[in-house]
Amino acid sequence: MADHILVERTEGVGIITMNRPEQLNAMNQRLNAELHEAVTRMSVDDEVGCIVITGAGHRAFSAGGDIHEQRENDKKYTQAELDARTAVRTRGSYEISACPKPTIGMMNGLAYGGAAVLASSLDMRVGCEHSSFRFLAAAYGRINSTWTLPNQVGWPIAKELLFSARVVEAEEAHRIGLLNHLVPCDQLRAKTMWLATMIAKNRRDAVMGVKALLLRGLGTDLEQQWANERDYTTNVVRGAKAEEAFPEFIARHGR
Repeated sequence: MADHILVERTEGVGIITMNRPEQLNAMNQRLNAELHEAVTRMSVDDEVGCIVITGAGHRAFSAGGDIHEQRENDKKYTQAELDARTAVRTRGSYEISACPKPTIGMMNGLAYGGAAVLASSLDMRVGCEHSSFRFLAAAYGRINSTWTLPNQVGWPIAKELLFSARVVEAEEAHRIGLLNHLVPCDQLRAKTMWLATMIAKNRRDAVMGVKALLLRGLGTDLEQQWANERDYTTNVVRGAKAEEAFPEFIARHGR
């Protein structure tokens, strides 16, 4: 039974909440699997016309990947096994991005690392003053978001954010198009649902057709962009393992 996410349906909108608030909704294997499964189910649910993803609590959409789990996996599995697990996880991220129905991130707090990848793979994002983003991979010896972020904010801004790994606060995120709407936190759900229900009330086949054509119209299709990144990070520059990537975090929180 799913317990790392919460699922509700209302007014034609499916809402998925990442539910590990004490860990800032860090995305471990179980949460990723449950999130992917929920999106897959909603993709074929005729009662759902739009999908919203958010995080529990008021601090974080998600702090990103679960570093403690990554450390354990680095010790437990061979490199080939780690590569296979990463392929499954990132394939799930691609499938959420390519979901045939519109997706909205309800950005209730920070979205760092893997959570920024997830947020940038969604169709739209609605944020509040607590929203912030950080595409951290380069700081940790990793590569990601090359197939998601440029499609949201354009190449020059994407390059800056991916090269620098700096924090993007709410107002800047809105200005550069990373947030479609920016509202006070007490209005976040209402604004998100305003957009999501408006989408859900339209003809499903038309809305899904628009999304399919937009994805098809990319210079290189989304799956090829994802595949290019997977090939590069598997065969050219392999991502750093947890001990190497997060020494300061481990020094503070290691066990």
